[in-house]
Amino acid sequence: MSQPSSIYEIHDDRFRHLIVGTSDLEELYSDCRWAEGPVWFADLGCLIFSDIPNQRMLRWTEGSGISTYRSPSNFANGNTRDRQGRLVSCEHGGRRVTRTEIDGTITVLADSYQGKRLNSPNDVVVRSDGSVWFTDPTYGIKSDYEGYRAEPEQATRNVYRLDPASGELDAVITDFGQPNGLAFSPDEKTLYVADSSSSHDTSAPRHIRAFDVAEDGHVGNSRVFCELDNGLPDGFRLDVHGNLWTSAGDGVHCFGPDGKLLGKILIPQTVANLTFGGPRKNRLFITATRSLYAVYTATNGHSLG
Repeated sequence: MSQPSSIYEIHDDRFRHLIVGTSDLEELYSDCRWAEGPVWFADLGCLIFSDIPNQRMLRWTEGSGISTYRSPSNFANGNTRDRQGRLVSCEHGGRRVTRTEIDGTITVLADSYQGKRLNSPNDVVVRSDGSVWFTDPTYGIKSDYEGYRAEPEQATRNVYRLDPASGELDAVITDFGQPNGLAFSPDEKTLYVADSSSSHDTSAPRHIRAFDVAEDGHVGNSRVFCELDNGLPDGFRLDVHGNLWTSAGDGVHCFGPDGKLLGKILIPQTVANLTFGGPRKNRLFITATRSLYAVYTATNGHSLG
């Protein structure tokens, strides 16, 4: 492993081809309590992200800076866009997943499973077939800081799939301690899910698991994709080459498709989430505790948000 140079740690030579060595880390905003859930709107040229404890969603635009997108936000956490360009959000406060329609109205996509309330939906992604996949740990009901304290009604902390045609909700993965960030590979044949249960149990794993996904949405062949050596995995995204860029305790960790750590981007604050954006999707936007950061890369993001 090389010593840190600037903000980068090189663990594998492949990482040198993914970064712009002269690109500085920019702090775009620094007045959050816990920044999360960044999603890029290419058609509007803006980034929307959550500031969970402050009950607001913020909008960042190049040249204009920060403005309020929604307040109160119902303790919104993770966000993405669907195939029609609509905002899909996980709300701790309502223990639900919602969609913001083009006219600004809000549609509830899911708030219960088998007659019982969800825990506190955390992160969400939409597959090309329109199905909505989200994680449901208990962070939003553990205290009144990021939601409303409550006892969980679900026996397990699941990953769910919402069918776009029938509206049926299925618990497709049920054996996580605390499922958190999730994303698909560029070909959508692999689903990656972070387990962040070490946040409250130091003996718990700090890894991201991978699953095979069939055309009909069936999930199988669970295996550990990678383990973090600093902090825990929260939100993450993949680039067009299938490299996985994840949040971590000391910054952003980049793993190759083979699960090997390629390198790190060192960030002054604990990272919660990230997304690729900008006109060419080569700018990595990073939500890290109090701040929103950005850095240009030599690769491009593949997902909508």
